[in-house]
Amino acid sequence: MRRRTPPPPSPLPQRDGVDPVRVRLPAGDAWATVRDHLVARLAAGTGVVDGMLDAGLIVDVTGRAVPRDMAYAPGMFVWFHRELPDEERVPFAVDVLYRDEHVVVADKPHFLATTPRGGHVAETALARLRRELGIPALGAAHRLDRLTAGLVLFTVRPEERGAYQSLFRDKRVAKEYEAVAPYDPALVLPRTVRSRIVKERGVLAAREVEGEPNAVSRVELLEHGYGRARYRLTPGTGQTHQLRVHMSALGVPILGDPLYPEVTGPVAAGDFRSPLQLLARVLEFTDPVTGREHRFVSPRVLGAWSSYDEWAG
Repeated sequence: MRRRTPPPPSPLPQRDGVDPVRVRLPAGDAWATVRDHLVARLAAGTGVVDGMLDAGLIVDVTGRAVPRDMAYAPGMFVWFHRELPDEERVPFAVDVLYRDEHVVVADKPHFLATTPRGGHVAETALARLRRELGIPALGAAHRLDRLTAGLVLFTVRPEERGAYQSLFRDKRVAKEYEAVAPYDPALVLPRTVRSRIVKERGVLAAREVEGEPNAVSRVELLEHGYGRARYRLTPGTGQTHQLRVHMSALGVPILGDPLYPEVTGPVAAGDFRSPLQLLARVLEFTDPVTGREHRFVSPRVLGAWSSYDEWAG
């Protein structure tokens, strides 16, 4: 098997904990200049690429500014910093539960994305931790939904990231979630839910369809009162929104869920009330580099259980 050659290191430093964008010019294209390709590829608006080139904001592997007339060269890399979107600051801390020379385990709050994506770039757990811990090379071994709180594993050394990512790919991480949802005395628990879930690009909600199951979740009742209950959720697979879909299908959708059982209107920027009551509570694994046995537990308390009136706003 032929091993891929890693891309060259970026000549530009991070900005606010965010890596510069790297673009590789593909083979087979017949553009006259680098500029022509970037205008077509980036679709950034009239004059944007030209303005960046004229300002020296797009550079080659040596860090030199790319001129407008630089000839197109297949395989060439260029870098630039994206214009960061206006982001509402998520007013909750990312708590570090554990740190060594290999990994960082953080407890992410609700509403904060794990890694830069879409309109969430500098205001993400990864960018924040890079800034706060002074670890520019920090990377995420997996992702947690923006609306879900709880434990996330980050890696310190880029050359070791693959080893930790493989833990999740090969299902060698034991994960437990906690949720607050309505209590249904007729719902027989514990039970294991199996179904086929599909998530289409551009569609907010995933859905269950007929076919071979690709999503497995264990659902257990922890306690109940006042028409609500705490549930332990143990995913056996990792489909998008799997736990949220399965809880909704059982007739007890997780409190604060804007997608299940039905999509509601978008929440206004800066509205951090009534967060989704889903928490990645436990993360347990054997460290693939050191061999240490790790078990981490989030100390967070879900608001809809501890203080429902305050959570509901």
